[in-house]
Amino acid sequence: MNLRKKPLSAGVLTLALAVTLAACGGGAHGGGAANGAYDKNATVNIGSLYEPQNLDNTAGGGQGVTEALNGNVYEGLFRLTDAGKVEKLLAQDYKVSGDGLTYTFTLRDGVTFHSGKKLTSQDVKYSLEKVLAKDSQSARKADLEVVKDIATPDAKTVRVTLSKKSVSFVYNLSYVWVINSQAKELKTTEDGTGPYKLNKWTRGSALSLDRFAGYWGDAAKNKQVVFHYYKDATALNNALLTNGVDVVTSEQSPDALDQFKSQRNYKVNDGNSTTKLLLAFNDKAKPFTDVKVRQAVSAAIDDKKLLDSVWGGYGKLIGSMVPPTDPWYEDLTKVNAYDVDKAKKLLAEAGYAKGFSFTLDTPNYDPHPTVATFIKSQLAKVGITVEINTITPDQWYTKVYKNHDFTATLQEHVNDRDLVWYGNPDFYWGYDDKQVQNWIEQAERASTTDEQTELLKKANRKTAEDAASDWLYLYPQIVVANSKLSGYPVNGLNSQFFAYNIEKR
Repeated sequence: MNLRKKPLSAGVLTLALAVTLAACGGGAHGGGAANGAYDKNATVNIGSLYEPQNLDNTAGGGQGVTEALNGNVYEGLFRLTDAGKVEKLLAQDYKVSGDGLTYTFTLRDGVTFHSGKKLTSQDVKYSLEKVLAKDSQSARKADLEVVKDIATPDAKTVRVTLSKKSVSFVYNLSYVWVINSQAKELKTTEDGTGPYKLNKWTRGSALSLDRFAGYWGDAAKNKQVVFHYYKDATALNNALLTNGVDVVTSEQSPDALDQFKSQRNYKVNDGNSTTKLLLAFNDKAKPFTDVKVRQAVSAAIDDKKLLDSVWGGYGKLIGSMVPPTDPWYEDLTKVNAYDVDKAKKLLAEAGYAKGFSFTLDTPNYDPHPTVATFIKSQLAKVGITVEINTITPDQWYTKVYKNHDFTATLQEHVNDRDLVWYGNPDFYWGYDDKQVQNWIEQAERASTTDEQTELLKKANRKTAEDAASDWLYLYPQIVVANSKLSGYPVNGLNSQFFAYNIEKR
């Protein structure tokens, strides 16, 4: 599970009204292509607000390490493409036993790590065990705990036995970076098999990657990429305007887009995000133990007005944890839709006709403070008093995520296919519904993806009806690039940003 832990923007957010997710981008590989040959020796400068915490995605590296290293420096047995498809990568082929419990993977020939060591099955075994280790903070650790045994009968073969069927197993493997089993100090160095190797990381400034001459696949289309890190959207936009960077991975200042739309030198791409902003209730803490209270709070907040206030015409309302790019998506915006009279009625039925008060723990970076203030004003109209407690990302992680010491909170969830967390009653929001747990469990043991999809649609609808959380909106994914660039990703699924296809003219 990835939670956004870096500031989105320090700029002032517009209060314009209107909501739409207009696709003005160029598909999975970006637009802006110009006539003429591209420069194979080019350096592509990438602007980002998300610097890694460290370079190890099992040690709390955060969103930034995924953006910079996933697919660029490290690869998995499988790859999740920018279009949301799962493709074989380091796995040349694989077979599944009839009972669905044993997966046998055959590795590609000719793959070497950046250190020069040849890829073997032992490296894959080590990488899986690293994800499953007790201290691992991997996004898919819990999903991969079905792994019962990992055997390496020869250097090219990995045989994984599961304790129970997992229809998502191959998909979940796309999260697992294959790392040299002999590598050390992975928080500050790397040893992957990707098309780039790490050149230099200057904390607080930039991280550069060089094309790896020994790459087993097609060479990167540029010689070097440099991720430049900025603390606020204004500085990032200025860098793009002054050619300090060629592309911005995720635009967080919608009121600044006109300056790019009005110039032929830039292309604004509106892709598909998987990042949901949640008002997460602690479903084990009063008064949010009462489903009617959760429904009332959800109905009292005008999500459309909020989205328009923050994003000024970008983003999407979804009404649940499931974005449109997930196979089990369904538009549930009419469930617990904005209705002040209904909210008041539900509060009265729950015994809170005069309202109540609660503390909202709010991360200190945009847009959370703005959103918290908006929620406070909305709930005041139905008699609910909100005390805003502003905390740092580290404080949030300890207080809310680890200790569950909260009543309600704001947080972004970045990953796709993360509805499954509502099937875990021990997760930080404490939602505990046996039927949902059963559907999610059955879905993972399904024999077909169609069967999985139907079960997860049921689980999604039930969590929406129960107002397990209030899913405020789905973030837009706005990539702004110099028109001399093409081949960049526009969707940013799970925050990854493949740089190897970027062509610069």
